[in-house]
Amino acid sequence: MTRAIWIGLLIGLGAILALAFVRPHEMLSPGDLIPAHADLKQDCMACHLPLRGASPARCVSCHKVKEIGLRTSRGVPILQKGSRPAFHQSLSEANCLSCHSGHPGPNLATNRPVSFDHALLTPLARGACQSCHSAPADVLHRGQAMACATCHQPTDWKAATFAHDRYFLLEGDHKVPCATCHTTGRFQTYSCYGCHAHQPARIIAEHREEGITNLGNCVRCHTSARGEGREGRERERD
Repeated sequence: MTRAIWIGLLIGLGAILALAFVRPHEMLSPGDLIPAHADLKQDCMACHLPLRGASPARCVSCHKVKEIGLRTSRGVPILQKGSRPAFHQSLSEANCLSCHSGHPGPNLATNRPVSFDHALLTPLARGACQSCHSAPADVLHRGQAMACATCHQPTDWKAATFAHDRYFLLEGDHKVPCATCHTTGRFQTYSCYGCHAHQPARIIAEHREEGITNLGNCVRCHTSARGEGREGRERERD
């Protein structure tokens, strides 16, 4: 490669670097800014550090963490909505770029689902799901005082780890509040004596007639209101 070519390449590279500083929006920007940041269109350094990219420290210079979700960057109160609680105050670190970008990106990327990594929350906030989420209004969850993490995990909320029909199918008269059977408030223990038809003396007498004396675990034999044993339920699922 001749000296003239080297000189030409260096001049071209120098011109590109100069334009990157003089006209950064045209040379480096991935696209227009989001509407809320439109007034920063010609001031890239409001968010970026030279040759290092966007900086979370620049974000919190305008967006005070303790006011995010409560007030705008200009101090105007934000009307609270039940579906959008203020939770930024419970983040373990103020790394805005973990979830946000000042540029919306190309059109093909605008429909990407927004994901939130719950690992960004402090351990205390991670265990208080109800501070952001409302429990479903169904029989299983209604009046439930146990921690959500008993059955759910933030990484896959819908895939609960507890399937009640594996142990006892809740159908017919057994569609009742959890406390009817789990009288201590703990799912690990249960009692079948919360119903008038399941009086202890009556149950003991009926089972002794069949030679059954171990009554400490009803669902070992009964897995549905129809009185089927576990083997019958397994065959039905197959």
